[in-house]
Amino acid sequence: MRKAFVFLLLFSNLLAVAQETPYEKSGKKETTTYDAAISYYQHLAKTYPQSKLLTYGSTDFGKPLHLLVLSKDKVFDPEQIRKANKRIFLINNGIHPGEPEGIDASMMLARDLLKGNKLPKDVVVCIIPLYNIDGSFNRSGTSRANQNGPVAYGFRGNSKNLDLNRDFIKTDSKNSAAFQLIFNTWQPEIFVDTHTSNGADYQYVMTLIPTQKDKLNTILSGYLTQTLVPNLYKAMAQKGYPMIPYVNSIGETPETGITGFIESPRYSTGYATLHNTIGFMPETHMLKSFDLRVDATYKLLQTYIAIVARDAKIIGENKRKADEFVVAQDEFPLSWNLNKNVVDSIPFKGFEAGKKPSAISGFDRLYYDRNKPFTNTIKEWNKFEPALSIKKPVAYIIPKAWDKVIALLKLNNVKVAQLKTDTKIDVESYYIGDFKTGTRPYEGHYLHLGVNVNPVKQTLQYYAGDYVVYTNQASNRYLIETLEPQATDSYFNWNFFDSILDMKEHYSAYVFEDTGAELLKNNPELKAKLEEKKSADAAFAKSGTAQLEFVYKNSDYYEKTNNRYPVSRLITNVKLDLK
Repeated sequence: MRKAFVFLLLFSNLLAVAQETPYEKSGKKETTTYDAAISYYQHLAKTYPQSKLLTYGSTDFGKPLHLLVLSKDKVFDPEQIRKANKRIFLINNGIHPGEPEGIDASMMLARDLLKGNKLPKDVVVCIIPLYNIDGSFNRSGTSRANQNGPVAYGFRGNSKNLDLNRDFIKTDSKNSAAFQLIFNTWQPEIFVDTHTSNGADYQYVMTLIPTQKDKLNTILSGYLTQTLVPNLYKAMAQKGYPMIPYVNSIGETPETGITGFIESPRYSTGYATLHNTIGFMPETHMLKSFDLRVDATYKLLQTYIAIVARDAKIIGENKRKADEFVVAQDEFPLSWNLNKNVVDSIPFKGFEAGKKPSAISGFDRLYYDRNKPFTNTIKEWNKFEPALSIKKPVAYIIPKAWDKVIALLKLNNVKVAQLKTDTKIDVESYYIGDFKTGTRPYEGHYLHLGVNVNPVKQTLQYYAGDYVVYTNQASNRYLIETLEPQATDSYFNWNFFDSILDMKEHYSAYVFEDTGAELLKNNPELKAKLEEKKSADAAFAKSGTAQLEFVYKNSDYYEKTNNRYPVSRLITNVKLDLK
């Protein structure tokens, strides 16, 4: 009997050691590698029937994206979970593998929830162990020059040198496509993307970026600002980790005040907002020790789960109402401005900043004196207002040639239909007017901005197989903020449609001079239009080339598709023959 007891004790101790994470085994100095993380989760999934490790798609590194699902009822079908009115809480880790606290914290969290039989009844927890698999293999201890540990970690860029937290709309990486498949399959109500900050020095271990409250659906925003965020702050303070909003200083130091973060849909939390999911980007402070950063992340994730479990019914009902609201919503903001006239004061625990001579240059340099902590109030500007809004059309019509656009819409649960037959349709088309383009590449693109469009009502020919996308969907925000060219992260701004900006035909001036003269002779309206332009524009009046081009562009010889945005707007609800 005693031998059996000793064996069981030894087996129990071996099991406990086997379930230690690489982070714990290293004395809390090292973050796990990708292979060790997946092996660890595979072991958990084999040991505990309340967990299942799934794979989705592929990444640029050739490996699939993993998702660990923790379900108290051992149900791992997202549709069945939604039918049972349970909430889905999604955690994403390692989008920047040099910011690895969430990777290690989530491993311990999953183990402790399973081992202690602490899984919530009404919440299914989903964990992406390590999103940027590519970057995690590019391991060093120097790429984040300002960061205090761990010993070694991954690199921010993936194997295509893309920052994956800029890729949620353009989807240049396979990682992004696999993530969107997970996100739109599971449809989480609450989403957390774990990070580490950069910037000023201060006393906090954890800072927090919630989904921008003014961009979020008002039903969700009310719960976020009045309940969820205050409860997170209160609980974390009780656990020894008081928090502050992400320290986005307007000046050199936080005492100058901070502004809220406006996350456009290229970012993970901005992308989540398009789907009426409340998102968070917790940012631990780079200069705090790695063990404190992991512990703070662990406790924050614990806190999320406790609150989501407590408010499961409220959160579900809010999401349902928000989706219904978006279906019927008529006007949608496309871009946002910070209102600098609205300011609050918040308490702040910082370190006194000063200047001293640089040992490198001899010039004055900034430093923070940790021997001089202070608590004071600072200003916070966090009121954003729509800079531009648009009324939605009845539907968008997209020629079938634009297959990447269609594929992304489908990936994001946008319902599409196709024309059965060739059809002429009265639509509103945009002609792209002025816009600016970056002079250097940004994430592999020369990004457009400041786009102006000229709407024109036209009757255009469409063909069997072209797509009709109605705006009576819960996915309207994704649909409108990608298809409207003036939206910050529209497909147009990300260069999906740049081929329309090129003219494919032109003229030889010596030939078209005679053609143009004949046009003016036979078209008094065109002649008057030319004279009016000459009277109003002195430089134009002095340029024969400009005048000939004017005549060409106002004639039938000018190609009508030049600068015409190929996605048209259906303004009136007409019956179309669809399949």
